[in-house]
Amino acid sequence: MTRARRRFGKALALAVLCGGPAAAQSPGPAPAPAPVPTLPPGVAPQGVAPQGVTQGPPPAPAPAEASLSLRAVLTSEAKPLRGGLTWRIYEDRPEGGKPVVLARSEEAQPTFRLPPGSYLANVTYGFVSTSKRVTLNSGAGSEQLVVNAGALRLSGAVGEARIQPGQLAFSVFVPIGNNPEGRLVRDGVKAGEIVRLPEGTYHVVSTWGDSNAIQRADLKVENGRLTDATLNHRAATVTLKLVASPGTEAFAGTAFSVLTPGGDTIREAIGAFPQVTLAEGEYQLIARHDGKVYTQDFKVESGVDRDIEAIAKDP
Repeated sequence: MTRARRRFGKALALAVLCGGPAAAQSPGPAPAPAPVPTLPPGVAPQGVAPQGVTQGPPPAPAPAEASLSLRAVLTSEAKPLRGGLTWRIYEDRPEGGKPVVLARSEEAQPTFRLPPGSYLANVTYGFVSTSKRVTLNSGAGSEQLVVNAGALRLSGAVGEARIQPGQLAFSVFVPIGNNPEGRLVRDGVKAGEIVRLPEGTYHVVSTWGDSNAIQRADLKVENGRLTDATLNHRAATVTLKLVASPGTEAFAGTAFSVLTPGGDTIREAIGAFPQVTLAEGEYQLIARHDGKVYTQDFKVESGVDRDIEAIAKDP
């Protein structure tokens, strides 16, 4: 053992015997602290609530959705309706107030996905609407709504001859008191179109052409039934002409007016030979051409279509 090591051993033994610190070896440098990550402003370290914010319990999970399947049937039928339906799901508000539409569908038998709860299911079929309060639990549910409705299908004829559908237009009214046209339900109904209506009596007005060929009828609609009705007109279509002599070519650019015997104007038209559909009765034709006026009295017979000629001759 070298001399230096012997001296170090003696010093160490002396320090132990005396209870003092060992000074044989100086301590090394202290370890550097771990770096602290830099976080954006307002973001607390993980597991620590931001300053000034009380951390509450975690949010409750959203309730699971359930399914609601719907279908509609007519009063007297067991088979579900296959078309013409509009469905709406509303909030159920027992306290009243304007309902809020939560879902909508035009499928015949829709299925809605909704949280469990109470709702108002509504279906519209033509001019008929019905609602039902439903309670939806977890899982799947189904409901059937009964629609109290009937239907009208309209057409027109003159005598035994059917009138072309494109020449007709119908209006449907609900009578109020002594007024048969108290409230308009539907205007511009086409021949052959099915109009779905609540059960009741309706006043129907049929117009053939665009003058005074009008027919009216009171019709009853029953729940679950289609009412076919043909309104029979007493009218005819006449062709207006201004000619130099009977059977000759008509003058172009003639202005025509059709008047009742009392002087009321029924229809005005311009052309060589315009056609006008008129209710049966007596009329006066006035033709204006090149600054001159010509007149001709005529009569319309139901179902008899013909030419009405005014003769262009000086009195």
